[in-house]
Amino acid sequence: MPIVPSTYTKPPGYLINGHFETIVPSLFRKIEGVLYEREKIDTPDQDFLNLDWSRVGSKKLLIVSHGLEGDSYRHYAMALVKLFNQNGIDALVWNNRTCGGEMNLQPILYHHGASYDLDSTIKHVVSNYEYEEIYLCGISMGGAQTLKYLGENGADIPFEIKKAAVYSTPCNLPSSAATLRMKRNAIYKKKFLNKLKEKIRRKALQFPDLIDLEALERVRDFDTFDTQFTAKLHGFKDAADFYQSVSADNWMEDISIPTLIINALNDPLLGPECYPVELAKNKSEIFLEMPTRGGHTGFVQSGEEFTWAEKRFLDFLVNP
Repeated sequence: MPIVPSTYTKPPGYLINGHFETIVPSLFRKIEGVLYEREKIDTPDQDFLNLDWSRVGSKKLLIVSHGLEGDSYRHYAMALVKLFNQNGIDALVWNNRTCGGEMNLQPILYHHGASYDLDSTIKHVVSNYEYEEIYLCGISMGGAQTLKYLGENGADIPFEIKKAAVYSTPCNLPSSAATLRMKRNAIYKKKFLNKLKEKIRRKALQFPDLIDLEALERVRDFDTFDTQFTAKLHGFKDAADFYQSVSADNWMEDISIPTLIINALNDPLLGPECYPVELAKNKSEIFLEMPTRGGHTGFVQSGEEFTWAEKRFLDFLVNP
């Protein structure tokens, strides 16, 4: 245990399948009324991270980790900030390097295994602010970073961190990466690749001797991109080595606090190994919820500002 029976039934009728459930909110969902205060912090390797705060004067804090090529202004991040603020809880969204509108200083960018930057964020918060309770949450890639952080630190995480929750999370990165090779997922591959290639072009302006722009223009798939650029910049042998080395499920067995994982069964970007059923059955700290519907970062509810997953986070993290 525990495999959790899901209370999410189905999205509005116009979201006819997992692709619609994924794409429509990404393109059209808007969250109003969130105002951030930005704080820039240093990292141990002489770089920086941008933290975006929304405070209501609470002794409780939600820390949000965003998804691939996202930032603190993505609808899912702003919705969690707004929802938790409305319920009397401060919120912080940290922006991965190169995300949030500012290029970082070091040659590296970010990736699914960049839990070291989440660690820097948490250490900064714990050292400089007096929160009694901290909750971690992550969406998609940010969920993988969160699970990896929790497993890496095991029982040694700061005592202020009480619970965690993630959704649409590639618990097994090789399995998730394989979905981007499928023809039916070409739209996602193109979107992510185009954004990442533009960041590599900007990185080449900083480090012209490090980046082969001619090779970049020949990239047509993620395996090539991650072998030629992600792996080389971050010290891995190739794409396969990178996917396996940073995959969150290498560490999830050592998670020591109650952690909710919500992965929809019709998520187009999650392969079979992204549903850690056996781990959840045998580990009391892992709560696995697998709705039939939801897509990738979807979970829309008719006539509701907040998605089912966002409300589920609030219920799991805050309620006893």
